[in-house]
Amino acid sequence: MNDKPYLQTKTSLPVRSCIAAALALGCALAAAKPAAAQMVKPPVTDPKITPPVGASAFVLGHGVGTQGYVCLPTSEGASTASWTINDARPEATLFTSFLGQEFQIITHFLSPNTNPNKFAPNPLPFGNVTWQCSLDSSKVWAQKVNAVPADPNTPACTNKGAIACVLLQAIGTEQGPAGGKFLTQTTFIQRLNTKGGSAPAEGCSVAGDVGKQALVSYSADYFFYTGGVQ
Repeated sequence: MNDKPYLQTKTSLPVRSCIAAALALGCALAAAKPAAAQMVKPPVTDPKITPPVGASAFVLGHGVGTQGYVCLPTSEGASTASWTINDARPEATLFTSFLGQEFQIITHFLSPNTNPNKFAPNPLPFGNVTWQCSLDSSKVWAQKVNAVPADPNTPACTNKGAIACVLLQAIGTEQGPAGGKFLTQTTFIQRLNTKGGSAPAEGCSVAGDVGKQALVSYSADYFFYTGGVQ
């Protein structure tokens, strides 16, 4: 028997509130359909990274993470080296605002594409960039279609010196273990409004630096689209 019932009440209220908010967010996302995509209005972007006609944004996540780099020779046998993006190290968490709170909705990482579609490369690489819904565990894998450098004159990509803004196409999707489908509707992804994430200015210049790795913090807005494919 609990001889301090007030403690139970006091500690359980925040938990119940958190669960209620999470459930409400889950219901809102689960109910999202292509017809409701107009609720997410992406900005005007460079044509090189604009999804095709017919694609509609259905969710926006603000991502915070790190971009990985590895120090490699500038050419075979060279005595000089430079930082190269390490495709095996995309790491980010995407958040959205709901009822005045920030909620994690998607994680971004590298994983094997276990359900490729017709746009996937053949053979598949050992891993593809992945986004997984934090609520229903559905996944989408994607590959880069095009990129534009961050520059004050580039729409929705104005922070000069930041990592590039990109358009990616889905090359596979997968339902969550319990049948969740939220991200399986994804056809394209935009990474916009990037801040930070560029290669370090130092630490990789000579052959003795080869093999060094670096993780650089960045943030970006990720827009997920449905439709627009032939």
